[in-house]
Amino acid sequence: MALYVDIKKRLGKFNLEVQFNSQQGIMSLLGSSGSGKSMTLKCIAGIETPDEGRIVLKERVLFDSEKKINLPPQNRRVGYLFQNYALFPNMTVEENIGAGVKLPKKEKEIQVKEKIRMFFLEGMEKKRPSQLSGGQQQRVALARMLASEPDIIMLDEPFSALDSFLKWQLEQEIMETLSKFNGTVLLVSHNRNEVYRFSNDIAVITEGKIETVNKKEDLFNNPKTISSALLTGCKNISAVKRLSENSLLAIDWNITLFCNRKIPENIKYVGMRAHYFKYSEKNNGTNVMPCEVVKVIENPFSYIIMLKNRNKSSNENNSQIRWEVNKDIWKEICEKALPVNLFFPEDCLLLLTQ
Repeated sequence: MALYVDIKKRLGKFNLEVQFNSQQGIMSLLGSSGSGKSMTLKCIAGIETPDEGRIVLKERVLFDSEKKINLPPQNRRVGYLFQNYALFPNMTVEENIGAGVKLPKKEKEIQVKEKIRMFFLEGMEKKRPSQLSGGQQQRVALARMLASEPDIIMLDEPFSALDSFLKWQLEQEIMETLSKFNGTVLLVSHNRNEVYRFSNDIAVITEGKIETVNKKEDLFNNPKTISSALLTGCKNISAVKRLSENSLLAIDWNITLFCNRKIPENIKYVGMRAHYFKYSEKNNGTNVMPCEVVKVIENPFSYIIMLKNRNKSSNENNSQIRWEVNKDIWKEICEKALPVNLFFPEDCLLLLTQ
């Protein structure tokens, strides 16, 4: 394996306890703020020291608490993009990019020029970090990291400071670069779309622990836990009571749902993504819920419709359902003054066990 991590670190009342391994390719750590994502990267980079455990990169032991091994950051061959960029304030853009390049002078100049072109930094070569915008500083930091040719690349929220157009351009450039990188890439993000576009494997980290590691398709199509469902964008989750192998009561929505696969005996919640619902002209039938419209929110290309079961009196937020629908469909429903009935497709139900 290219990277093996099994570490523990206590920070006040917070306990980081992560164990995972990654082959060559791109792996993401997906988690909310404060879940331990950035601390995990800092431990791999050698900026923070775990209390115990072991970190191995390409068969080189970077850290082993039992054997008293703890390589300094400069000897780990780790490329780490910090959230605050950590550029040298007294160096120009080209000097910053070349700072970690250990090549003869001519080859170093070629390497630096190539990274300046790749990250759209032409014309800024002689500027210092204080003369750059946040997005420009971030691009310099990315260029410097890749120029040093590390064994592993670690990106901590790499696109957070960029506007949408430049972000898309830079994403494409980095994807192309990373596809040619002969090593492991770790991407930390709370942005599920970003993670899905970049990654092969995704590790969900919650409260300092790796909850699950899955192929991205498996995680998004069939999350097993409420944390995984929420982090992958599921907005509708209800507590359940299992009625049979193929049916359950969604308690918060007051509807009995039937499923085309066996429902786990230890199921605790059911989820439904906002865009999975189908409109039904019927107000009864299997997996159909007659709804009352609570609120309509307009997006550029769709509407978000907040609904609740017409037969349920509770006004609690968790009894509401979020439906994201194409503008044309919603316009037709409104023009015809049709009642709103939602159909829950059986194969779209997310069965969550914790």
